[in-house]
Amino acid sequence: MLAEIRIEALGAISAATAEFDGGLTVLTGETGAGKTMVVTGLHLLGGARADATKVRSGADRAVVEGRFTTTELGPPVTAQVDEILDSSGADRDDDGSIIAARSVSRDGPSRAFLGGRSVPAKSLSSFTNELLTLHGQNDQLRLMRPDEQRGALDRYADIAGQLDRYRTARDTWLAARSDLEDRRRRTRELAQEADRLQFALNEIEVVAPQPGEDETLVSDIRRLSELDALREAVHTARSALSGDGDDAAAFSAASAVAQARAALDGTDDAPLKALADQLGAALSVLVDVSTELSHYLSELPSDASTLETKLARQAELRPLTRKYAADIDGVLAWAKEAAERLAQLDVSEETLAELQRRVDALEAKVVAAAADLTKVRVKAAKGLSKAVTSELSGLAMSGAAFSIAVTPLPARADDSAPLQLPSGAVAHAGRDGVDAVDFGFAAHGGSDLLPLNKSASGGELSRVMLALEVVLAASTEGTTMVFDEVDAGVGGRAAVQIGRRLARLARTHQVIVVTHLPQVAAYADVHLVVEGTGDGTGGKNGRAKSSGVRRLGEDDRVAELARMLAGLGESDSGRAHARDLLDAARSDRDSP
Repeated sequence: MLAEIRIEALGAISAATAEFDGGLTVLTGETGAGKTMVVTGLHLLGGARADATKVRSGADRAVVEGRFTTTELGPPVTAQVDEILDSSGADRDDDGSIIAARSVSRDGPSRAFLGGRSVPAKSLSSFTNELLTLHGQNDQLRLMRPDEQRGALDRYADIAGQLDRYRTARDTWLAARSDLEDRRRRTRELAQEADRLQFALNEIEVVAPQPGEDETLVSDIRRLSELDALREAVHTARSALSGDGDDAAAFSAASAVAQARAALDGTDDAPLKALADQLGAALSVLVDVSTELSHYLSELPSDASTLETKLARQAELRPLTRKYAADIDGVLAWAKEAAERLAQLDVSEETLAELQRRVDALEAKVVAAAADLTKVRVKAAKGLSKAVTSELSGLAMSGAAFSIAVTPLPARADDSAPLQLPSGAVAHAGRDGVDAVDFGFAAHGGSDLLPLNKSASGGELSRVMLALEVVLAASTEGTTMVFDEVDAGVGGRAAVQIGRRLARLARTHQVIVVTHLPQVAAYADVHLVVEGTGDGTGGKNGRAKSSGVRRLGEDDRVAELARMLAGLGESDSGRAHARDLLDAARSDRDSP
């Protein structure tokens, strides 16, 4: 629910704050006072495109701030709101409310804020769309669009499950279909790519490189290139450690350490015995090193051809690292990816036929899912048509008729997703199904049902939209609905019926209405007036210099209704008429 809105420097409004309760709230005021700026401010909170021309003359920026509460919403909507807040890093206020704001600079971009955080306007829109439904004259025009009409029917039908199944089947089908068409279109190109990959894999397979082999070869070749020097170094080291050599009396590190150890070990002195133990450990190391040197020496090749073999193997590997990767491990990784790609490039007739069979099977699933979706929509269209026609009768249009036609959405000649239906028709498989939804309307019994955009006047369209909202209200219970002059083009008994319907809608929603009709305003639970606070001479277009929003008490409300009736706010007859209107509306509103 919208608890409060604060507006600064927006249009005719210099600074104004309005507090809202549940139920039906109406905003009235003289023409040009700035009533619509309240709705404009809500549109800005809804993420609408910022218009710098709306910034009040003499101000650098306009600011709109709204405070929302969610305690009256159902768990699903509350969960969605919380998810949006979490993803935006926004916080609730101490009382649990959420503050959303939008600023519009005269010379620069606009900025959006949610829960104390700067956010993109799209994020602000996601938040307010869960809480606000805005209806103005532009929104009535949108009702003419086929996608809006289908959306209204889907809200009534509650087709989320069927729509999800259809979209999943459609996405899978389109992906398989695209793959098949791509293979057929690029048969020659893909075949050439397959040949190149196969040639490369054959080349790598013939050489049969092993992981890390190139690095091992470099190490081996370096060792073989220094074979004599290595052999000499090993002989020298081993002789020094173990005394191996021609001179039996030559110095031996191992024998010297062993002699020193024996000398110390022969004493009874504890510190010397500890040192003897250390020499024993050193002797073990010397023996181990000597043994490893012997092993190393035995493994050194004696045949010079070994180096040539290693060099030849290195030469075999070099073309691979030149063509496919910087080292052998990279070559093996490339070969694995190439093999996977090659498996996808099968363009044989058998493979294409198998893919075609898969596409056909997936298409059958899409057709079945689309048929289920159509069946639900056709059934819902009958119920919604009947309900809206009944509502129109209550809106002083007793002879009016409203219809909904659900027909296949024809595929174009160059359609990217044509779907053959069981009826033989070829429909466009759009993301929302294969159905075209068209609203039909007849203003009275003597006229034919025609498309809504060809048969409804402005006032009739306002009532059709209101009738739809009353019928669809159950799907958005607890949210805020804003109507900007939904009563445009109507009057008399029709105006009374609109007020009655808005009051009924306010039993389950917070409803805010900008109106110029006293018959509608009389049904309000809260009456706000937007009025000029300047000298009234105005600037451009004769607007008041500044406007504010004031909540009316009982006497002021009677005076405002009298003014709206015929500009008779100061006359006794006008007030009496307004009082009668207000009492009649209250009696009607409070009745079951």
